[in-house]
Amino acid sequence: MESDIRILAEGLMFPEGPVAMADGSVVLVEIERETISRVSVDGSVSVVAETGGGPNGLAVGPDGAFYICNNGGFLFRTVAGLNRTRPGIHPGYTSGRIERFDPRTGTLTTLYERCGDHPLCGPNDIVFDHEGGFYFTDFGKNRLRDRDHAGLYYARADGSMIVEVAYPLTTANGVGLSPDDRVVYVAETETARLWAFDLEEPGRARKHPYPSPHGGRLVCGLPGYQRFDSLAVDAAGNICVATLVTGCITVVAPTGEVMRQVMVPDGMVTNICFGGADMKTAYVTMSGTGRLGVLSWPEPGLRLAYS
Repeated sequence: MESDIRILAEGLMFPEGPVAMADGSVVLVEIERETISRVSVDGSVSVVAETGGGPNGLAVGPDGAFYICNNGGFLFRTVAGLNRTRPGIHPGYTSGRIERFDPRTGTLTTLYERCGDHPLCGPNDIVFDHEGGFYFTDFGKNRLRDRDHAGLYYARADGSMIVEVAYPLTTANGVGLSPDDRVVYVAETETARLWAFDLEEPGRARKHPYPSPHGGRLVCGLPGYQRFDSLAVDAAGNICVATLVTGCITVVAPTGEVMRQVMVPDGMVTNICFGGADMKTAYVTMSGTGRLGVLSWPEPGLRLAYS
């Protein structure tokens, strides 16, 4: 399915984590530039904060601050004309971390660098529930000859609590919540599998038995060489997953059917968010070409807890 996408901004350095703001702007991260940036309605780009490392996911919390999944830094290369990440460790890497940026004071603080005895390796995507906590994925790190297991975590915005929800996953990337906050969805990049974790309470999922490798419930998997990135959920509960290589947004029903694929002119489309008065405006980050696109969406997106 072809889209009527319009390019809102260009020259971005591996954009990800878009958040649609009330004033019509979009705040996102530029992983390679190591910043939180704002794209205004006219397409102009300004730096909101310099984070260092690799800001990867972004969400607005209950206090109006931005919460950042910082993967600690990526390495990059150009493949077939597209900017892409490559295996290896950023020279400034120390750990992954969850950060909080207060736009009122300009203060950037680190909330979490570990869960219990285990350091965070590469936090990737984040979503808040209506209880004031947030779920986030840890993608891990890809080194030249090996890679980390990935995980799903839940934490409080005040830095007081972090727990492991599911482990191990394989390259856990996008994360989103169902409209009733009872299911958390996780997209795995290399397997192109979408998992559901049925929640008994915030931060605790009911474990599904073998053959599930981590207690999740398999929603769907894509054929061929397709790869999942980040995601958003629409108001009807469908999961809209940025799909690498194919260059599209794959819309998946909660029951697992692939409803459609909306094509995007970039094989490295990495994320989607919804905005506008009717929530029918979709913004997509096209990281391979460094662009932010905007298009009309047929159904309203789910209004996030604090955005």
